[in-house]
Amino acid sequence: MNTFKKKSLYAALAGVGVLGVTGAADAVNLSSTGTGQVLLYPYYTVRADAAGNSFNSLLSVVNSTACVKSVKVRFLEARNSQEVLDFNLFLSPKDVWTTAIIPSSTGGGAIITADRSCTLPVITGQINFVNFQYAGDGGGDGLDRTQDGYVEIIEMATYAATSTTAANVTHSPPGGTPPGCAKETDILAAAEALAPNGGLFGGITVINVNQGQSYQENAVALDNYSVVQLYSASGTINPTLTQATPPVSVVTASLIVPPAVTPAPTFVQSLWIPTITGTPDPVSAVLMHDRVLNEVVLDSATKSTTDWVITEPTKRYYVQLGTGPAPELFQRNFSGTSCDDVLLILWDREEGTSSTPLNFSPPPPTHVSSICYEANVIQFGTISPLASNQNQNLNPTLPAGYQNGWLDLGFFPLTVTGPVHTLVNAATTLTPAASPSVGPQTATYFGLPVIGFMVQTFTNNTIMVGTPPVAVQSNYGGDFDHRYSTRIVSP
Repeated sequence: MNTFKKKSLYAALAGVGVLGVTGAADAVNLSSTGTGQVLLYPYYTVRADAAGNSFNSLLSVVNSTACVKSVKVRFLEARNSQEVLDFNLFLSPKDVWTTAIIPSSTGGGAIITADRSCTLPVITGQINFVNFQYAGDGGGDGLDRTQDGYVEIIEMATYAATSTTAANVTHSPPGGTPPGCAKETDILAAAEALAPNGGLFGGITVINVNQGQSYQENAVALDNYSVVQLYSASGTINPTLTQATPPVSVVTASLIVPPAVTPAPTFVQSLWIPTITGTPDPVSAVLMHDRVLNEVVLDSATKSTTDWVITEPTKRYYVQLGTGPAPELFQRNFSGTSCDDVLLILWDREEGTSSTPLNFSPPPPTHVSSICYEANVIQFGTISPLASNQNQNLNPTLPAGYQNGWLDLGFFPLTVTGPVHTLVNAATTLTPAASPSVGPQTATYFGLPVIGFMVQTFTNNTIMVGTPPVAVQSNYGGDFDHRYSTRIVSP
C-alpha cells in the first residue's frame, strides 16, 4: 500500500479545507448502480431452525470490468463484528467467484468452493471459521458465534493486462484454470498493483433446503472508495473500512434541515480528518440513516412470519471493549452486548398505531428497546424465519390481533445526552439543485450507519396435487430491502 501518497493526499485536503477541489468523483458514495469498489453483504447464516434444519448461505462476487482485480474477502461474526476468516482473491476480467457458507463439524461456520479463481492463501477443501479475534471479548468464546454474521469485500487493486499477475490469475483459455495461481505471491501482487476502478457486484442466497425457504440479498455497493491502490498481504487485517482515499463522503439528501435550502436534491460533501490509523467516518456518513422502514406480515391464514436484519458495518471502529458509553456515534461499549436505544412505532394497514410503546422481550433493565449486536435480527412472530439467536423479539408486545402493517424504527435515544447517534463534520460543502456550492460549514448527520432487509414466510397446506389428489405442503419466502430516511442538519 502506498502510504506516502495517502498521507500526502490527506495533508493536502486538510490544508485546503474546502471540498470543491476534490469533486464528487473522488468521494466515497452509496452506489446508485449497484456496482462499486466495496461490497457489504448484510447477513449470512448457517444456523439451524427448531426442527434441526440448517441454513446455507451461497455468496457470489462479480467483476464486471475488463481488468484483473485483487480483493480482500472478509467474514465477520454477528455479535461484535470480529473477523472469523479473510483472504485475498484475484478476479480475472468478467470473472465470477462463488462460495457456500456451510455448518462445520466444529460447531461454527465454514466455506467451501469449487471455484478456480486464485486466492492467497490457496483454498483447498473446507475452511472453518475461527474464534481468534473474539476469544476473551466477553461475548462468548464458542465457535457458535461464527454461525451468522456478515461479509465485506474491498477492492484492493487492478493490474495491467501485460503484468505477471494478470498472466498468472487470468483464466486461460476463457473458462479454463488460471495457469499461475501457485506462482502468485503477495510481494508480486503489491509490486504490480494499480488503483482500483470499481465495477464489483454480488449477493447472497440464504437457503434452507429442508424447509423449502430461500431469501436473496444484494450486496450494498460503495463506489469511489479509493483513488490509490490498497493491496495488503494475505493474513493482515488491511484494507479496512477506515481507508477511504481521499477521506471524503458525498450523500444525496432530499432536504437539509432546517429548510434553509430549497427542498430539492442536495449533495452533501464532507471531508473527514483521519487519525494515523484512518477513519471510518466517510463510510459511516454514506450509510447514516435516522429511521429504518419496512413492512411486517403475520397473517394467521398463511402462518406468516417476519424477521428484520439490521447490520452496522462500521460499529466495530467506534465501540470499545468494556462498560460505559462509547467514545463516539454509538451509545455503549461492548460488554457481551453493545446496545443502542431505538424508538419503535408500529402501524397497521389502516393507519392504526399502538397507544403503548413497543418493547423487545425480555425488556432490558431500562425498559427501553435497543438493538445490541453488529448484525441484528428482529423477530416479529412466534417463530424467527432466520432462526437467529442474535434476535430481539417483538412478538409478546405486539397489539392484540395485529396481523400486518409496517414498522418505523428510529435512532432517538431520548434519555441520553451527548454526541450519541450523530456524526458532526466541520468541513462540508452543500450543492443544492440549480444553485452554486455553499461551504465550508458544519453538518450533523443523524442516526446510525445501517444496512439490511426484511424476510417473510408463508405456508400453505391445502394445495392438492396428482390423481387422486394429495395435499402437499408448500412454503414460500420473500425478502425486501429496508427503506430509510436521512437527516442532515446544517445551519
